[in-house]
Amino acid sequence: MNDQLALNPNKIVKALQKPAEDFTKQDIVRFIEQNDIRMLNFRYVAGDGRLKKLNFVINSKAHLEKVLCMGERVDGSSLFPFVSADSSDLYVVPRFRTAYVNPFTEVPTIDVLCSFFDNHGDPLESAPEYILQKAQRTLKERTGLTMEALGELEYYLFSEIDSIYPIVEQKGYHESHPFSKWGLVRREAMQVISEMGGNIKYGHAEVGNIISNGTEMVQHEIEFLPVPIEQAADQIVMAKWAIREVAYKHNLEVSFAPKIIAGQAGSGLHIHTRFMKDGQNMMADDAGLTETARKVIAGYLMSAESLTAFGNTVPTSFLRLVPHQEAPTSICWGDRNRSVLVRVPLGWQGVGDRMLLKANPQEPANGVRAFENNQTVELRSPDGSANAHHLLAGMAVAGRFGLEHPDALKVAQELYVRADATKVEGLKQLPASCFESADCLARDRARYEDGGVFPAGLIDSQIRNLKAFDDLNMSEKIFGHADSLKDLVNLHLHCG
Repeated sequence: MNDQLALNPNKIVKALQKPAEDFTKQDIVRFIEQNDIRMLNFRYVAGDGRLKKLNFVINSKAHLEKVLCMGERVDGSSLFPFVSADSSDLYVVPRFRTAYVNPFTEVPTIDVLCSFFDNHGDPLESAPEYILQKAQRTLKERTGLTMEALGELEYYLFSEIDSIYPIVEQKGYHESHPFSKWGLVRREAMQVISEMGGNIKYGHAEVGNIISNGTEMVQHEIEFLPVPIEQAADQIVMAKWAIREVAYKHNLEVSFAPKIIAGQAGSGLHIHTRFMKDGQNMMADDAGLTETARKVIAGYLMSAESLTAFGNTVPTSFLRLVPHQEAPTSICWGDRNRSVLVRVPLGWQGVGDRMLLKANPQEPANGVRAFENNQTVELRSPDGSANAHHLLAGMAVAGRFGLEHPDALKVAQELYVRADATKVEGLKQLPASCFESADCLARDRARYEDGGVFPAGLIDSQIRNLKAFDDLNMSEKIFGHADSLKDLVNLHLHCG
């Protein structure tokens, strides 16, 4: 049996015994017929980065075939700020490879993600998923490489204080129950995300434990496996929706906000990336980090200020980006260094099977599979306010910029640090506010518009949205005027 099919948690993959990327319309119809599916949901990511939904009752096989073939009309002016009401109709058409059985409905239901098309039947230039497609396509055309990514999705769960096993503030990293709370919610979320097609690496309790005003807030993280960036963005959006659904079922509030309380650990959305060619990871070889990886890192560093316009989109994003809380402030990179902006984590280079055999001396040496090249580089600035599709598209542009820049290797050499980055003098700093971030995007906009990846109108819209936070002290005002922790969460519900 294909290793990709064995143990696959997606119910449609298991039933059809074929990979999701090979799903056809007739596969979906057959599964619906054989499993008494009664409803169909179209889902799509709109301009605000949130997951939207359109419900269909399946009236007949003919009706189902028609919906799957033709898609449906939607009001684009209500989904995108730059689509006018006088010409607002758009088509949404399903991408069959994304189909899954909805884990939350009482009536058996199939959900499928959709793409947007205009009245001519062409992809909508400003749709998040199409911007990401263009970024990947342009990267491959100009460098021969494609980009894969994984997100580290951090979030807090809110509940009453447990007096029997109280949490310890800022001491939650990898803690287990009962000293950490709501691991069952994380595990349930991981299960449903995997059933929906998400490729999960692991989950764990994170460092952030907060106690305030009779409420305890416990931080968790779910990390994914590297997949093509189009798929990586989809699974981040789907995961945030699934976590909220599971938390709501348990009567819990969840927040992906970058900062809950000043001085306490914030929540990031660290993004690991690797650049591939013909199925091979080009980030490392037997000698270590490659020139390709160093050029990509340089591209991230040279674009770091403007990337915050996609990865840090609310005022409290910049309360997270402060020294000494494992969030970056200085634009630099390093190995295994959590104070830098771009971290090169351990990648299993040069260790072979020694660790496995030392931990398990009974294991036959000739039965160990060859180690994959797992090397990635991690951008540590983004947070849960990011539009995942725009962020990953921006990172693909930044990586390409580094690959094509004649001074990229020199930049990488100059910005490498071995010490605590907060103590290294002379390094450029990330923006300190949404307003500054908008100015950086305006300065670098030609980089993102190059190759037609980001439409000019979308860049204009993003700059306007960021500059709407026109008070550089907006973050402090938000914290100062919130009447309760609940108000703080509500202020950040737009974080995905």
